[in-house]
Amino acid sequence: MSALDARRFRRLLGSGIVGLALLAACAPSPATSPSAAPPPAGAAAPAAPPVAAAAPTVARARPVSMRLDWLFQGPNAGFMVAKDKGYYEQAGLDVTIGAGQGSGSTAQLIANKADQIGFSDGYTVAASVANGMGIKVVAGIYRRNPSAVVVLADSGINTPKDLEGKTVGIPTGGAGFTQWPAFLKGCNVDADKVQVVNIDPAAAPATLLQHRVDGISGFAQGFVPSVEIKGGQAAGILWFADCGVNVVSNGIIVHDDLLREDPALIRDFVAASIKGFLYTRQQPDETVAIVQKFSSTVDPAVAKRELELSWQTWVTPTTAGQPLGWMSEQDWQATIDILHQYGGVSTPLEPRQVYTNDFVPSGPEYVPPSGT
Repeated sequence: MSALDARRFRRLLGSGIVGLALLAACAPSPATSPSAAPPPAGAAAPAAPPVAAAAPTVARARPVSMRLDWLFQGPNAGFMVAKDKGYYEQAGLDVTIGAGQGSGSTAQLIANKADQIGFSDGYTVAASVANGMGIKVVAGIYRRNPSAVVVLADSGINTPKDLEGKTVGIPTGGAGFTQWPAFLKGCNVDADKVQVVNIDPAAAPATLLQHRVDGISGFAQGFVPSVEIKGGQAAGILWFADCGVNVVSNGIIVHDDLLREDPALIRDFVAASIKGFLYTRQQPDETVAIVQKFSSTVDPAVAKRELELSWQTWVTPTTAGQPLGWMSEQDWQATIDILHQYGGVSTPLEPRQVYTNDFVPSGPEYVPPSGT
């Protein structure tokens, strides 16, 4: 029964009880016959009339406004699954999920309290906190850096070192762009031997397929499905994390005020969301069908491949065996170090300013598999 139906039910029930009470008060009392004999001595008193039971109280679900990082897609499908499967409703939450326009935009919306909960890249959130935004990550989902260089499998580029003498397209301003020097340094690639050109993120896969560049850099789960499924070409992935660029990526974020004012809401939302993400691993085909309920334009094959690739970002060496959502201080310190060295941030920043594990559920049922 919805909250609206429950309130209508209580009003009708209340009106009925009041009406019955008024009728009883106005009805004439039964006449007492003077010839009626009194009850015999020692007889039991007549039973009292039954008392009507009170109407059940239906708790009203708490409304929650949630903002994604981007469109409705495979990687962020855990929230849609939690909504569709009733996990939020079971937790007493009425969650509205809105599409985003990038992690930076989502972080700003949460900082401005335009939405209560968001899904945003940790590298972006750390930079935002350094710039004075009062937000925090309360559960990490992409705990392993999803940034990578995507190449065509038949290009002969099998290692980062093979990028020397090649051209790589990178959208300026994205995480892949600011982390690029760390990637080159981590895998001992000579930066002077790699030509970098700016490209439109939406056109990146087509640019690679047309051989206008030898590789494209960004989130692998965003580029690879378009290359493989839409372009019909096998893709190779050179993960930034394999070159030591250990950056925490997308997680659930909230405003610092909400941490203080309604920790129970955050705890319930996080647990239900983690349950949703773990379900995507168990039922990928059903997950894609759920995503299509939120966006009819989703290509199911692309969404499924995005989903599969996102699983490779769930676990790091320091988070293995921990519940999905739990974050490592070591990983966050590495994120901050790269932000300071390459991200143009000079403000002192500590991991505790950016994240907390206080709201992550515990128990083996929340631990994701370590393999892909």
